[in-house]
Amino acid sequence: MPLTVAAAQPSCRPGDVAGNVRTHALLVRRAGTRVIVFPELSLTGYDLESPAVDPDDPALAPLQEACTETGTLALVGAPVRRADRRHIAMLAVEPTGVSVAYRKTWLGGDEAQSFAPGDGPTVLSVDGWRLGLGLCKDTGSAQHIAGTAALDVDVYLAGVVHRPDELAEQEARATVIARTCRAYTAIAGAVGAVGPQYPDTCGVSGVWAPDGLAVTRAGREPDTVVTASLV
Repeated sequence: MPLTVAAAQPSCRPGDVAGNVRTHALLVRRAGTRVIVFPELSLTGYDLESPAVDPDDPALAPLQEACTETGTLALVGAPVRRADRRHIAMLAVEPTGVSVAYRKTWLGGDEAQSFAPGDGPTVLSVDGWRLGLGLCKDTGSAQHIAGTAALDVDVYLAGVVHRPDELAEQEARATVIARTCRAYTAIAGAVGAVGPQYPDTCGVSGVWAPDGLAVTRAGREPDTVVTASLV
């Protein structure tokens, strides 16, 4: 069956999880796709001191309700805690509940002072499609990309935070991932101000075909969603 996917770039209010959840829910309904991916740390903003988000937090209910109405799997960015370790993670929000789908493996900048690395490449299965996952610096790691490709993925989805001058790198990484994994690739890029270290970000979320050519791209406008039907 075809798989409809979306890459979203929501406006973000750092520290306002409840407000960001409402924005995510709006974009889930607007996209109306089977899978939607959001940027890294999209629920909290890029603040390395943000409290961890509990997958059972009732504040996530509006987003889960939107996913229930639309039959969507939403992959959203948030810090999480596992035992005594904190991780930058991707939450899977589904009609059946919320869970941690992936923990970022390759940490950048000051992240290693606040977070532990994850367990490496992983796969989600949705309607017979195999989805590989990544977060920001993961997308620039040849080891991560090769490891994900070895899992025989059909689609690679990632949330990233890049400054405007890093747009060319974001696009180049998407092409490399698509061609290495021989998979569709969807990148959700943060847009606007998302935290003290990122007063401006580049947006331009998109979907790329397995040959590395762009299928669709957003601009730099907040609360934008781009969608594609994969066959």
